[in-house]
Amino acid sequence: MKIVFFGTPDFAIPTLDKILRSSHSIEAVVTALDKQRGRGRKITFSPVKEFAIGNNIPVFQPEKLKDENFIHELKTINADIFVIVAFRILPESIFTIPPFGSFNLHGSLLPKYRGAAPIQWALINGETKTGVTTFFLKEKVDTGSIILQKEIDILETDNFGTLHDKMSLLGADVVLETLDLIENGKYLELKEQDNLLASPAPKITKEITKISWNKPALEIHNLIRGLSPYPGASFLHNDKNYKIFKSEIMTITNLQPGEIYQTKEEIIIGAEKGAVRILELQPEGRRRMKTEEFLRGYSLIAN
Repeated sequence: MKIVFFGTPDFAIPTLDKILRSSHSIEAVVTALDKQRGRGRKITFSPVKEFAIGNNIPVFQPEKLKDENFIHELKTINADIFVIVAFRILPESIFTIPPFGSFNLHGSLLPKYRGAAPIQWALINGETKTGVTTFFLKEKVDTGSIILQKEIDILETDNFGTLHDKMSLLGADVVLETLDLIENGKYLELKEQDNLLASPAPKITKEITKISWNKPALEIHNLIRGLSPYPGASFLHNDKNYKIFKSEIMTITNLQPGEIYQTKEEIIIGAEKGAVRILELQPEGRRRMKTEEFLRGYSLIAN
């Protein structure tokens, strides 16, 4: 089938690569506008644009998705289907263009975790399983009919970074299988989502990243996992901000919430139930480091 691919970040690359190596044809990609980064304001491309340029795929970067010229260009491609992986919300005037419609790859087992950050929230909420879903687009976000779902275990050692990478590879397989099902007309038994089972996965804001030591140690540990390696869960101590990227749950109960126990080798902070041992952290204005390295030059407790 002839495909227009919509996507922007690294998460989309395994899927894009898988389709490119298949019998299907990627006619064009649609991705985010270029950005200026760093002190030199250097122009940078999205990962999807870089991949497309490297593989001689035409690239569209509309500022406004409802732009009439952009919509006209999409129509002239005569694609059979649009595939969306980690992109903006598409208007109906776009996702209804191709004859086979448009489908999205979502990083959860819908209807659970509808929203911008499904992988993070599955970890933050302590889930032990998650998965990916392909579904046909409807006007209301993340509510369309489910084509295919595949489940994946969340390991105790997983954080956002590791789970993200595993799910991007799983998602690539599911998208290709979905394309084959649609091409062969074997997707007729679509599953409608039960809105009563839906749960939100909103965008991660700065407020969400803040650690409250009055919460149970397990909740704090899961917040750290869900926000590592980016943007990092953080706490304020002596007017300085610290990000934590790796932790362990401790069963000791003699520390009050927020109380710090520190030796030459470890840092433990009390929580409502148990405590949290910090394994990797980043002091404000410094780089990320293991706790042992941090303690060779810094301290959370005044001498």
